[in-house]
Amino acid sequence: MIRARAVVCLGLTQLVGWGVTFYLIGALGPAMSADLGWNTATVYGGFSAAIVVMALVSPAAGAAVDRWGGHLVMPAGAVLSALGCALLAITHTHVLYFAAWAALGVGMRLCLYDAAFAALARAAGPAARRPMSQITLFGGLASTVMWPVGHFLAEWLGWRGAALCYAAFALATLPLYLALPRRRYTAPTAAPGTTATGLTRTARERRLAGILYAVMAMLTNFLAAGNAAHLFSLLTGLGLAAAAAVSVAALWGIGQFAARLGDVLVGARLHPLTLNLAVGIALPLCFLLPLIPGGHLYATAAYTLLYGACNGLMTITRGTLPLALFDFRSYGVLVGSLLIPSFLLTAAAPVAYAFIIEWQGARAALLISATLAAFIAAAAIALRWKFIGRVNEGTQAEGQARGDAAAAQDTV
Repeated sequence: MIRARAVVCLGLTQLVGWGVTFYLIGALGPAMSADLGWNTATVYGGFSAAIVVMALVSPAAGAAVDRWGGHLVMPAGAVLSALGCALLAITHTHVLYFAAWAALGVGMRLCLYDAAFAALARAAGPAARRPMSQITLFGGLASTVMWPVGHFLAEWLGWRGAALCYAAFALATLPLYLALPRRRYTAPTAAPGTTATGLTRTARERRLAGILYAVMAMLTNFLAAGNAAHLFSLLTGLGLAAAAAVSVAALWGIGQFAARLGDVLVGARLHPLTLNLAVGIALPLCFLLPLIPGGHLYATAAYTLLYGACNGLMTITRGTLPLALFDFRSYGVLVGSLLIPSFLLTAAAPVAYAFIIEWQGARAALLISATLAAFIAAAAIALRWKFIGRVNEGTQAEGQARGDAAAAQDTV
């Protein structure tokens, strides 16, 4: 059982961690470009390079969490994130700039969601679903909290001073990791099959489930990175005035937080495959809403709000699906390998969407997004259909695992 104190502390590390790493370029990027005198492609290319580094170290990072636990691995990620921010603050050359982003790439992979999910799976086994959902509530507030903080610090201290403050924020999270469980969850001996193997029973099933999961994660992250990076361009390209676009863009975070809160409150009643199916089917509709003739403000607001909600839930299923499908004991290394294509495609998303918007406009970008979302829906349907006969069995096993974990808290 994961105690509330550990969930809160880990959640706070996600709020700060996402804010000072992944969202750094959004808050400080324009000021960095103006001060350094570099073109936008170079400045934002550093962030893309960091995502590629995340892909390269992903399997090793997952294996490290499986072996040593999040309480040891995630603080190392925070230190590397602080180092990357500090290097950015003193950079004047391309070499140092990209070295800083390389450090940030390793740091992000060691201390953000995927590492946190692996740490929770190691500590709580099949009962980790609820704390996974809970920590995403904190992470979902990262842009809402840290973007204004970053802009304020940049205006007050300059972007270099803001980057140094980000480094200090990253180091300030180190004591929070002390609350993480040390020991590994031990499966009850009475039902080793249900707690160790998940819904997949053969190597062929595991391979099929892994491919479908990797496709969904890859396309979901690509859509999220592309739409988030160019949200203002998309909204204004659909006809919204700049002031209205700012207000509508805020609905992204609101939708994301509300959906995750709903999952924390009632999501335990839905099997991860069922939740994934529902969100997957809704996803293409989000991108079609702003294309309705004459919709404009209300349609674009609905797109931003609903897509934020779907993306928020997809983040949760990215953590809980492997817990339901595979052996939780190898969660970190398995997910680390499956997410490699996801990270690589995410790195290309901002550039790809910039090209599409410039070439064909916002409506074309949304049509392409709807098409990719349809592939996600197809993969979700195939995954749910394949294991439909075992979902109830898996739900019962998960409930039993929670009871076993609560009765044996000393295992974590």
